[in-house]
Amino acid sequence: MFHRSQRLLLRPIWPEDWQALLDGIADEGVVRNLAGIPWPYREQDARDFTALPVDPLHPRFLITRAADARAIGCIGLGPLGEAANDCGTPELGYWVARPHWGQGYATEAAAAVLEIAAALGHRELVASHFLDNPASGRVLRKLGFEPTGRIAPRWSCGRGAYADAVQYRKLLDASVGISQRAA
Repeated sequence: MFHRSQRLLLRPIWPEDWQALLDGIADEGVVRNLAGIPWPYREQDARDFTALPVDPLHPRFLITRAADARAIGCIGLGPLGEAANDCGTPELGYWVARPHWGQGYATEAAAAVLEIAAALGHRELVASHFLDNPASGRVLRKLGFEPTGRIAPRWSCGRGAYADAVQYRKLLDASVGISQRAA
């Protein structure tokens, strides 16, 4: 599955993307904000991630700039982690490489994934961010995610410890999908 937004192209992650992935995520400042990514992040971690099977209901995308096809991050829907108790609700996760922070790429990519999620039939998403990563909270709130009022410890592989995470949820409008955006 591919999706084009104003400045970005979201595309499937292929095994040959391992180096671009490694180049963007091999930064402790990025990894410490993610729950399931180890630090240090090594070549084999990138190769393993790019080789994961594709789940059509939980797509993962390489975030690339449309102008030059440069990879700047990843985004996707995953089966629910620790963020909530309802096992049928997908979780939104994303990261953007440090040189591209503060440029609105995470918000733009996530808005596209919200459209994809609605088109796939998902009616609700959850997400979370560590308390010491308020920028991710700003992204989620811009997208209409609402705090659940719950802050809970969440394991961070990169930190090697639990850290408090703010939990969010978003109800998706079934009438807004990819086809209506183009109309």
